[in-house]
Amino acid sequence: MTGGRWFTAVLVAALGVAMVFLTLPLVAIFVDVGPGELISSLGDPGALDALRLSLETTAIALTLILVIGTPAAWLLATRSFRGRSLAITLVELPLVVPPAVAGIGLLAAVGPGGLLGETVAAAGLELVFQTAGVVVALTFVASPFYIRQAQAAFGALDPSVIEASRTLGAGEARTFARIAVPNALPGLLAGAALAWGRALGEFGATLVFAGSLGGVTQTAPLAIYERLSGDFTAALALSAVLVAASAAILLGVKLAAGARVLGDARA
Repeated sequence: MTGGRWFTAVLVAALGVAMVFLTLPLVAIFVDVGPGELISSLGDPGALDALRLSLETTAIALTLILVIGTPAAWLLATRSFRGRSLAITLVELPLVVPPAVAGIGLLAAVGPGGLLGETVAAAGLELVFQTAGVVVALTFVASPFYIRQAQAAFGALDPSVIEASRTLGAGEARTFARIAVPNALPGLLAGAALAWGRALGEFGATLVFAGSLGGVTQTAPLAIYERLSGDFTAALALSAVLVAASAAILLGVKLAAGARVLGDARA
């Protein structure tokens, strides 16, 4: 091999190893048992409850993340202020905190006897061992994925476009809603997909903070763990659904981003 061919071979080999390593376990989920067994296993009421709860709680968590995280990311992307680096670090910290530690932190913060425990109780909210606690746990672990991506998307916008909007008399709120968000939409969708995927697969923080009560706090990942030792086929069935759902949302985001790029090119 001469020139750069050897390096190209190394790159191809590395990509091949990575693809096999990352896809084989997912493919094995669908190959290990037949479709009929997977479908029959999903007929278990407990499995259906877990899937329903996962979809409901992740949808609520994602809504909260979008409503709060989008303006927060805009602020971080467009403002220079004292303590900005610290603020970004604090927002991103849950990315590297172990999930079990996140659950302990939530208990210490808003659980009974926690820093804000009395305030939460006075507001009539019950979080520990409640569905609302699942939403809190999912929002905590998933929001940094969206905010980080949204901040990057806003930061990548052409400043002249934003400035032109302001020059034409649009206020910052209108510029944000009419110019910034539509132009940053592909990045925002990617961040939402990452956050949704993280929330869908959350295990540790949910288990520690909200427990694993069937129909109340037992999400699909917790149901998979419960069935792992007793009914491996049922665990595979739930896993297959989560893989399919994750692949669907990822494909949807890519198609939406591709359609947006194609539309911009035609314009």
